[in-house]
Amino acid sequence: MSEGRTAESGREEPVSPAVAMPDMVELLGSPTEDAPESQGYSMPPPPPAPALDGPWRSYKEKVAILADRIIDAQKPIRILNALKWEPGSWEAFRKSRFKDVPRVDADSYGRADLGFDAVARARDFQGLADDVRRTLGADDAIARILRATCLEYRDVCRMLCVRGTPEFYAYSRRLYGSPKDTFPDGQTTVRDIARTLYTHLTSLGEVHLGAVAPRDIEGAQVVDALRERFRSYFGEDAVNVMLDDGIIADAAAGSDYVKIRGGAKFSQVDVDILEVHEGWVHVATSLNGANQHVAKWLSKGPPRTTSVQEGLAALMEVLTFRSHPRRARRLNERVLAVDKAEDGADFLDVFEWYRTEGYDEEDCFNAARRVFRGGTLAGGSPFTKDIAYTRGLVTNYHFIRSAIRACRPELVRFLFVGKVAHEDVPVLHARVADGVIRAPKYLPPLFSDLNGLAIWMAYSGFFSQMGAQEMFDYYAQLFQQT
Repeated sequence: MSEGRTAESGREEPVSPAVAMPDMVELLGSPTEDAPESQGYSMPPPPPAPALDGPWRSYKEKVAILADRIIDAQKPIRILNALKWEPGSWEAFRKSRFKDVPRVDADSYGRADLGFDAVARARDFQGLADDVRRTLGADDAIARILRATCLEYRDVCRMLCVRGTPEFYAYSRRLYGSPKDTFPDGQTTVRDIARTLYTHLTSLGEVHLGAVAPRDIEGAQVVDALRERFRSYFGEDAVNVMLDDGIIADAAAGSDYVKIRGGAKFSQVDVDILEVHEGWVHVATSLNGANQHVAKWLSKGPPRTTSVQEGLAALMEVLTFRSHPRRARRLNERVLAVDKAEDGADFLDVFEWYRTEGYDEEDCFNAARRVFRGGTLAGGSPFTKDIAYTRGLVTNYHFIRSAIRACRPELVRFLFVGKVAHEDVPVLHARVADGVIRAPKYLPPLFSDLNGLAIWMAYSGFFSQMGAQEMFDYYAQLFQQT
C-alpha cells in the first residue's frame, strides 16, 4: 500500500505540510537573515509602500483612461431617441385635416424613459471635466478638447431634462447654434446663406437638367445594395445595414450600422447619396475614431462636431456629383424652417410653409417635426440641430480651401480622423508622431489623393474673385439674342 492512502477507500489522504516536507525557513533561511560576509553580498532594503495615486502613467495612458471614461459615460445618451414623439402623432394630425396641433409637451416627453438619470449624469460629466483639468493641466491642447466634450455632454443631459419647455431651446442654441450666428467673416449669418441658396435652388428647373429618377426602390432592396457597397469599401470592418420603422429621416447612421426607414421608397440617386453621406462620412469617421488606441473619444460625436459631420456629408454629395436641386433644397430649407420657428412661427405655420413648397402632407409633417422635437410647438423654442447641414457645408468648404492655400493639405484628411470640430484638427494632426493619434484609415478617393480636390479649390477660388455680376449680365444679354 502506497504512502498517503487508506486501506478502506484507497483515496489519497491529505499530507500535512509539517510532516511531509522540511520547514521552508530551514531550507532557504529567513529573508531578513544576514548573508555571510564571506560571500560578499547583502539583502536589499524592503521596497517602499505603493504610491497613494498608483503607478506612474505616461501621457498617453492618462488620455486613454480619460477617453474610456467619456465613452462609458455617454453610452446611454441617445439624443434623437429622447426627442421622439409618441406613436400615432401623424395619424392623429392627418385625421384632424391638418388643423390640430399635435399634443406634444413636457408631460408626453416625461412618459418616455431616458434610460438613465440625466441629472446625476450631468454631475458625472462636470466631475469628469474637472478630472481632465487636474490630470492633464489647464493649458494642454488635448485637455481642452476633452473638457469641451465633457461640458457639452453635461449640457446635453441638462437639455434632455427640460424637454417640452422653452429652456430646451436655450440649451439647443448653446450646443448647436442659431441661424442668426455669423461665419468667421463676422458679418454673414447662416440664414443669409440659406436665403441666398433658397433663391438659387428654387430657380433650377430639374426638368431641364436631366431625367428625374423615379422613387420605386423598396427599403429592403436599398439594404441589400448598401451592404454590398459597404463590404467593398470597408472590407473586414463589417457595417450592418437594416430596416427601421422608428426613424424620421430616410436613413440614419450609427457607429457601425446604417438604418433605412421602413416603408420609404428610394430612387437610384438616393442610394448613391446614402452611400457617400451615411457610409463614406458618418460610418467612416466612427470607425476611424474606434480605431484609435488612445483618442477613443473620437468615435463619438458630441454636438460640437455636428456641423463638421453633417456639412462634410452634404459637401461629399456635391463633390461626387450625387446631389441634385431637390435634395439640396431639402437640406437648406431646414435652416429656414428653424429660423422661422426661432422667430415665433408655430408648428402649423412651418407645416403650411412646407406645403407651399410643394411637398406632400406627410413630408411636411416630418420636416416640421424635425424642427419642433424637444421644444415647444407654439414657436420660439425649436431644436436647432438642423442648421448644421448648410452651416457645415460652407465652413468645410472654406476649411479645405484655406488648408490647401496655406500649404497644409495634410490637415484636410484629418476631417475624417473621427468626430471632430475644426479647431481640433491641427491639434490632433500634431500628435500623430508621438502616437496619441492614428491617421484615418478610411478616406474617400478624392481625399486620399488630394490632387483633383486641390485643383478644384484653386479654380473655384479664382473664379470667385472675378466680377460675377458683370459676367452674369454679359451672358444674360447673349442668351436673349436667341
